[in-house]
Order: sequence, then structure tokens, then C-alpha cells
Amino acid sequence: MTKKTVPMLFIILIGLMLSGCGSVNQDGLSIFPKSKQSWVGDPMPFFDGKNFQVFYLEDLRNGDAGYHPWSLFTTNNFYSYKNVNNVIPYSQNTSDQDIALGTGSVIKDKDGLYHAFYTGHNPTKVPKEAIMSATSKDLKNWTKIPADTFFPSEQYSADDFRDPYVIYNEDYKQYWMLITTRQNNKGVIALYQSPDLKKWTDEGVLFTNDMGNDSNMECPTLIKYGEYWYLTFSDQLEKRVVHYRIAKDSRGPFNKPELDYFDGNGFYAGRLEKDSKNLYLFGWTPTKVDYDDSKNYDWAGNLVVHQIKQKENGELYPSPIEKIVKKFNHSVKLDALTQTQTIKASKRDYSFSGKGYEVVTFPEIEGINKITGKIKIKSKTSRFGFMFDVGKDSISPLNIVINNETKQLEFYNVPTDKILSSDPQSVMPLEFKENDTLDFTLLTDDSVSVLYINNKAALSSRMFTMKNHIWGIFSIDSNVVFKDLKLSK
Repeated sequence: MTKKTVPMLFIILIGLMLSGCGSVNQDGLSIFPKSKQSWVGDPMPFFDGKNFQVFYLEDLRNGDAGYHPWSLFTTNNFYSYKNVNNVIPYSQNTSDQDIALGTGSVIKDKDGLYHAFYTGHNPTKVPKEAIMSATSKDLKNWTKIPADTFFPSEQYSADDFRDPYVIYNEDYKQYWMLITTRQNNKGVIALYQSPDLKKWTDEGVLFTNDMGNDSNMECPTLIKYGEYWYLTFSDQLEKRVVHYRIAKDSRGPFNKPELDYFDGNGFYAGRLEKDSKNLYLFGWTPTKVDYDDSKNYDWAGNLVVHQIKQKENGELYPSPIEKIVKKFNHSVKLDALTQTQTIKASKRDYSFSGKGYEVVTFPEIEGINKITGKIKIKSKTSRFGFMFDVGKDSISPLNIVINNETKQLEFYNVPTDKILSSDPQSVMPLEFKENDTLDFTLLTDDSVSVLYINNKAALSSRMFTMKNHIWGIFSIDSNVVFKDLKLSK
């Protein structure tokens, strides 16, 4: 996927002011990283046997004619990233196919040479998109191979042909390339095959959109984990999310699980990659239009990674990364600033009466935080959750809500007293009932947060005014107890 962002001057200035949000220096500590001068677009993770090499489309927002070079983060623990910066540049010639780079993937051949396959995008050309490649011996210095460029077969859209994902399929002893495209005005994932990573043959459609719409299915991955093959893709709908399908064979048929996505629309372009043991999903949490918390999500932001776990039936679910949870374990004293009189407090427990709007606030947070605890759901329940950038009136414009009526995790970028009359900006289904106890882990890094419930559901959100401001917990007509509330650094 590729998308140009050319903000006006004042937006560029605001972007520079905010450029420290979750940023990493050459060797920096961050769980949701970005570079100082730019934002993270579609990630393209590659595990080299020791480290995760996370290539990504760098969204510079600098007004240049070209856009989205490939840049690189490396990590082996998901909390300390090395920023390698630009490794594959876009062309400076506006007539070239790769005036903009789009999403792709990296693979190592049997001789030890690395191959990067990427989208060459030029909106002035016909067709607009082509599959291009480059090679490298060290993953940092790349040589483009223009002679190996190829365009879509006649059966596919000439202007939607992108996001190549390449694997060596051991089951069929072939190199496979999955490509996002369209056929007969419907989103499909095409399959191309090659014996040598140079000449590619169209093998037809691997998967056709089964969501009841004609959306493109961007940034596909196909990976085997345990006994199952997993196909993932990101829809191009207004409330875009990352979906997955399950199969016993890499050619399908691919079955749709009951819950077929991992996070809300605050997480996009997710791609799967595994190390020797674990499976992870790499995506991005977007910025907001004009960098304004009250507005809609934009394109590109900070890298966010979920650890993905597997049920016995093959279904997947997101969890906080175990290495992050273990790293941030230094407990910080947490004293309440304000508290509604109807709330009963005992050490780290807060019992809400269920009578109207109740709130407990805590001192401002900054940097990387891990907030953990349990929520005991009692007899009367409506909505409850977490609030950020809390004002003197105990009202917050940024609220992560557990909604008993909709059985969802919800994010609202409206004041807390407007929640009941507003639609959430992002949602994620969540099953619970009376007398349940929910375990939660809330990770924050400057302006990005991810809430995990029972280590099985995730909701990622962007909140520019979260950092350096008061936060809290709240209840609207909900008889719940927040138990063992802890803040760790």
C-alpha cells in the first residue's frame, strides 16, 4: 500500500513539534517507535534468525514529489529499537515507475542473497503500479534491479497491483508471491510463482474477497504456524481493520473464523512474522488529521506489535508481548488526586457504586507505562474504563470504554459526558458477563496506547494529549471494582 501525504505548512510545523512522539534515536527505548523526522507506514517484518528487521514505508510529510522510501528498524526485544533510517530510496525522476515506493517484503535465497520486492507507484503512468525488486548482502545496502520489473496480467486491474509478499513454500517447493489486486471490480489476492525470484508466472487468484463488499485486501501475508496456514489482509473500508483466514493447505480453502480480526481501526496494515517460537503481528497506529485528537485517523503513525497466540482449533488472538510485560516491572507509587465520594477505596482497590458518573484521577503520566489490574463486574453495569487528559471538571476528551450494552471495547475522542450520545471512533468485540473478572494490561508510550483484556483482546488508540496530563478510571452507572491497580515503568 502507498499513500502520499502532503500537508500544508502549518501542519508540517505541528508535525515537527510532535516529532518526538514515541520516537527512537539511533539506539532508543520505545515500545511504539517512530523516527524523529517522520512516521511509520506499512511495516514489512523479516526475522533474520536473531533480530527482527522491520522495514517500513517512511511517511516524511515533507512535500517532496517522491514519497515513502523504505526505512528500517531492528530489534530483538520489542522495547529497544535501532533506527537504520532510509535503505531503499524512491526515485528523484518523476517519470520513473518508483517515484513512490509501496509495500513489499524481504526474503533470503538459498545462496544467502536478500531480495526485496516492492510496489513501484507513479500516478501519472499507465499502469500506475508495478512489482519491482532490489537485492542486498547485508539488508542495509540495496541495489535496484529494474530489468526484473513486471506489470499485472490482463485479468487484473492495471492500477491496483501492489503489496507483494514472497515466501518459499516448502509444501510445493516453489517461490510464491501474493499480490493485492482487483479482478472484475472485486478485491482479490493473486498468486504468482517463480523458480528463481526473477521470472514470475501468474497462477491465478488465491483468494477472493469474502466480506460481502468489493474492498481491496491490502498487505497480505501467508504464513504457517503449527498445523495451520494463515492468510492475513487489511481491508480498505472506512473502518479499516486487519483480517485473517485459516487453512490446512497453503492453497486453501481459507475459512473465516468467528472473530476474524485482531484490533480496531486504530491498527492497520498488520503483517505476520515469527521467530523460532513465537508469532507476531506488526502494524501501525495512525496519527489524526491535523494532529488533532478530536478528528479522524490519518495514514501512518507509530509501529505497534502484538504477540499472537493460537487456540487448539487454530484461531488466533492478540496478547501483550511477553518481553515488554517483563521489562516494565518497576512499580510506581500511585496516589489518587481526586475521587468521587460514592467510591470506596482500599489500598489499590476502587469500588464504584453504580450511581451515575464516578471517577478517580491520578497524576500525569509520561514516557512508557504499564498499567495493570483486574476489574470485577458486579450487579449493575453500563460503561466503565480509562480516561486521559482529564480536566478540572473530571471530564476527559479521550476515553477507552468497556461497554456492557454493546459487549465491546470502545475508544471515544469526545468528552466523557458525551459518550452516551456519541459513536465510538474504534471498537473491538469483548465477551463478558455479570460476576466476571477482567484482567487488563494497558501499555502507553507518549501518544499511543494499547489496552489488552484477558490477554486475548486488544484495542490500539492515538491520544496526542495523553502524555504529561492527568489520567483516571471512571464508571457510568456501573457497579464494578478496579482491583490491584498498578502503574509500572
